[in-house]
Amino acid sequence: MMDDGKIKILGAREHNLQNVDLEIPRGKLVVFTGLSGSGKSSLAFDTIHAEGQRRYMETFSAYARNFIGNMERPDVDLIEGLSPVIAIEQKSTSNNPRSTVGTLTDTYDLLRLLYARIGKAYSTVSGKLMVKYSEEKIIDIITTEYGSRDITILAPLVKGRKGHYRELFEQVAKKGFLRVRVDGEVQEIKYKMQVDRYKVHDIELVVDRLRADRNATRLREAVQTAFRQGKGILMVLDNGSEFGTRSSEMAAASNNSDLRTPTSGLRYFSRMLMDPDSGLSYPEPEPNTFSFNSPYGACLRCNGLGEVAQIDLQKLIPDTKKTLREGAIEVLGKYSPSNYIYRKIELMGRHYDFTLDTPVADLSEEALNAILYGSNHFAGIEDPEDPGYLSEFQGIINYITSLASDESPASLQKWAASFMNTVPCPECHGHRLKPESLAFRILDKNIGELADMDLLELQEWLGALEPQLDERDQKVAHEVLVEMLKRLSFLNNVGVGYLSMNRSARSLSGGEAQRIRLATQIGSQLTNVLYILDEPSIGLHQRDNQRLIESLKQLRDLGNSIIVVEHDRDMMLAADYLVDIGPGAGVHGGKVLFAGKPEFPDNPEAPEIPEYPGSLTLQYLFRQRDIALPDRRTVEGRQHLLLKGATGNNLKGVDLDLPLSMFVCVTGVSGSGKSTLINDTLQPILSQHFYHSLRAPLPYQSIEGIENIDKVIQIDQSPIGRTPRSNPATYAGFFDDIRRLFAELPSARIRGYKPGRFSFNVSGGRCEHCKGAGLRTIEMNFLPDVYVQCEVCGGKRYNRETLEIRYKGKSISDVLDMTVNEAVDFFSSMPKLHRKLKTLQEVGLGYITLGQQSTTLSGGEAQRVKLATELSKSDTGRTLYILDEPTTGLHFEDIRILLGVLQKLVDKGNTVLVIEHNMDVIKVADWIIDLGPDGGRAGGRITFCGTPEDLAKQKDNFTGRYLAEELEAMKR
Repeated sequence: MMDDGKIKILGAREHNLQNVDLEIPRGKLVVFTGLSGSGKSSLAFDTIHAEGQRRYMETFSAYARNFIGNMERPDVDLIEGLSPVIAIEQKSTSNNPRSTVGTLTDTYDLLRLLYARIGKAYSTVSGKLMVKYSEEKIIDIITTEYGSRDITILAPLVKGRKGHYRELFEQVAKKGFLRVRVDGEVQEIKYKMQVDRYKVHDIELVVDRLRADRNATRLREAVQTAFRQGKGILMVLDNGSEFGTRSSEMAAASNNSDLRTPTSGLRYFSRMLMDPDSGLSYPEPEPNTFSFNSPYGACLRCNGLGEVAQIDLQKLIPDTKKTLREGAIEVLGKYSPSNYIYRKIELMGRHYDFTLDTPVADLSEEALNAILYGSNHFAGIEDPEDPGYLSEFQGIINYITSLASDESPASLQKWAASFMNTVPCPECHGHRLKPESLAFRILDKNIGELADMDLLELQEWLGALEPQLDERDQKVAHEVLVEMLKRLSFLNNVGVGYLSMNRSARSLSGGEAQRIRLATQIGSQLTNVLYILDEPSIGLHQRDNQRLIESLKQLRDLGNSIIVVEHDRDMMLAADYLVDIGPGAGVHGGKVLFAGKPEFPDNPEAPEIPEYPGSLTLQYLFRQRDIALPDRRTVEGRQHLLLKGATGNNLKGVDLDLPLSMFVCVTGVSGSGKSTLINDTLQPILSQHFYHSLRAPLPYQSIEGIENIDKVIQIDQSPIGRTPRSNPATYAGFFDDIRRLFAELPSARIRGYKPGRFSFNVSGGRCEHCKGAGLRTIEMNFLPDVYVQCEVCGGKRYNRETLEIRYKGKSISDVLDMTVNEAVDFFSSMPKLHRKLKTLQEVGLGYITLGQQSTTLSGGEAQRVKLATELSKSDTGRTLYILDEPTTGLHFEDIRILLGVLQKLVDKGNTVLVIEHNMDVIKVADWIIDLGPDGGRAGGRITFCGTPEDLAKQKDNFTGRYLAEELEAMKR
């Protein structure tokens, strides 16, 4: 078949697609758009990507497919012209604490290679540059510096360790050696010789004593033997020095001194990197020396994680004015005679002179440390209730730490964790690496310092590096630097330049993770590939949007095809080909309304587009429709919530003055500190206050006005469930009402059915073959699990007897298959249930079914289900709602509906706080708080507070500049 440069899709019926036929050009940037739930993702991911993945699996051998299983073909008649497909979705990249931006993009691997090849090692003892000598060079130095003096060649065996070392002396004696040097004193090896096992020792083997300039062959043999016995290290002792001739008494007197300090009569040599003063040596650096995922490089304290759990004394002893008997130590509770820990503390009090009635604030530092960290001061103290009950006390902190270990049950680990905070590792200071790995530097920078730089700053530093290197290092580093700078350029172009390589992958938003994977794909330089992206503009400020579009065009120009599921106006205008799917959502969507490149009229005053009257997208794109500004903004006479001194992450001592009972929008460029301020500082403070949450806020000084609100509700885009069992009916809570309704029906009461009979999560009424899921899970070893319909119940979830109970002719399964719009009418006679369903309808989710699997809901749909759940509850008018980019996945029309719902909350006196980049949301807000002026270290300050109109006048403000353009476009 001749390739006509198009991807042809015939008869696509996956989910709500209505027998779609579509041709899209290859090698172009194509945008799929439409209302939320119209079928964009069904066409892009569940049809095109699923078919590409299935074809790839079919290339495997029959033997390999036995382990993978067969993938089900998507419901489509034919797809032609399909290239290899790569999907870059929103979902977070990794939950592995070891994954970082650097490891995900391979830039850290290049940095490790750079340090392994041109890094200069410095001693962790003296701070001096380490040296490395060849055997010939060492012999030459010894001959030159010690030629006329008697010397002893030594091979270090033990350095600063305890033990009796009897076996060691026996082994070297069997090899024919006669003498050893123990703690500075040369001794002959005797039968059953040993040293004090409880003292720290330095032991060297005496290889030879000679004059260096007398016999070159003997010197060479001694050096070679010393290297073999000393594992690459030897020591030269000048016998004429005070150190070389000192007496046994002098050596014994200095037994406990640090013999590893520089001494005039002793010098170290090594074929490895070595500190000539202290004798410290490092192995040859390799890339895994700088890997925190390798035992060769990972910090021993935190195992390469960069952080450790540490007891928070504030949580352990919240009120130091209380006495121990009153329960000052939170973990012990109030005094109980049966509590053996209190008995031990009481016994300790006799030694440290305190009682259980002493306030903690009045305890001596020694006594408090004994309680917290343990003590063995029980000598001579008898327990009158249990004579002989004397043992060491491990201490409260050690007790909690032991319960937090992996050996403890999960419940105890969680309880112990409630008294702990995660803090940067005190050994590596968050760099994740051993001190030896951090001792390698390039221009006075170790690898940890570079990994902590912003990607933009790192690109500038590496760009200026090569001219500062010597000729040899320039040749070695050139290719590595070229590749690193190329990858960093891609990352900065997609708008993540404010991140650092050390940033944990778990802390990335969906949009950040997606853009990082996009930059990685651009760097891979693949051609003739079909890339499918799901809203890559999420979390991206308008300032950086154009760079993202240019990156996608760059990927296209390499010879690839790009399909982007997107609602962003700029992305749609930049597309080579636009596909609008609709006209509505759910069963009302699934049709292609427009496919092509929309042509803008020369006269912007001519709004008529008669060719596409049914396309809401084009009407918004041509501004025939728009989200109107509010009639008035109220900015006076409001109460306030004042957060002072927030310094988490990149915040520079921010003071947040939040006006209440208003629609407040927090804006700013990506990485300016919005999420840090709201999600990581303000929200945890309020959750701890109202709900005793265990999540600790980032550092701050104080908060005022908390009495002006009575609860806080955070509505994010995390899934409402991770299995097909969860659905909107169970999450929103009205499925309990439906089950009770069915249980009260006469036919159900005759059979003795209770509400549990109509639950698909417990045995009794559910289909036992699929355990009430309606689906069976097929595990795929190398791919996500695949779900197929249960062949016994046909996806109805229940057994035959349960399905015989009907309300208005509908079984419980029929009710779960209803859309929200249908259910609103069906349950109109039940006020409580009707109110909950009506709320789902009002947030624009009338098209979803009550039993729709949560795994098939988009992030925006999941967020609106949560919002509807909260709206259906009675409010006091003093609630603070926090939403993080609620417009994700929403069409212009969906945003209009959402803003109407949020305004209703504000009208009742509640406060809606939204973190957002979308100009349609920003322009209708009552109050704007803008952070910046830039991202990363250049951000972290509040640059503006006021109304949208005032912000639009700020010409030096990035958000204000784009807001002014939006307001101006509305006037045209």
